[in-house]
Amino acid sequence: MKGADIAVETGNAGLSDEEVVRRIIEGERALFEILMRRYNQRLFRVTRSIVANDLEAEDIIQDAYVRAYEHLNQFAGRARFSTWLTKIAIYEAYARARRVDHQKVDSISMLEGMGMDMKANGRDPEEQIYNAELKTVLEKAFDALPDDYRSVFMLREIEGLSTAETAECLELSEENVKTRLHRARALLQRELYSLVGANANMAFQFLGPRCDRIVARVLEQILH
Repeated sequence: MKGADIAVETGNAGLSDEEVVRRIIEGERALFEILMRRYNQRLFRVTRSIVANDLEAEDIIQDAYVRAYEHLNQFAGRARFSTWLTKIAIYEAYARARRVDHQKVDSISMLEGMGMDMKANGRDPEEQIYNAELKTVLEKAFDALPDDYRSVFMLREIEGLSTAETAECLELSEENVKTRLHRARALLQRELYSLVGANANMAFQFLGPRCDRIVARVLEQILH
């Protein structure tokens, strides 16, 4: 992170989301970086739960940030800003998922089933700082969940949102969120779930170069 970027982030770290939004609308566009760095992890995790592809998730959150920036004036404050932003990312992810070529997905699944590791190369440096074996097992089990359960599990168990906020983000009833979460847990093996309990926040991290890359791309679009 560059010195100027650090100054923007640390010098305004105590500002509420709503205050940051107000100042951006009034002309301090560079402050949008604060919001991106606050919510990169959440948006990556929730979009990754929908499209099940790291690079696609990065593209989606970049588009979501640009869309959010372009519509900041429409943020009415009736919901928390974090919820409003998360819903934009979810809409973008579902729109992208509907355009997925299912034949391509089936081909990749077949190759992986034959023992070909499609992610062995090009790993980001930050992926090496936490337990690779736990990450692989957790993410593989997570990706095997039905589509309807992945986003609920990601927001509730890994990102730590409340039932109410998860329901609002996904436009579900709270009862539906509880049901899907219960079923998602049941589908994961008991041994795996007990392992995940204390270490779930290690998965799908969005740190270092990845975080900086998204910030740089979005700032380039909105500040020029």
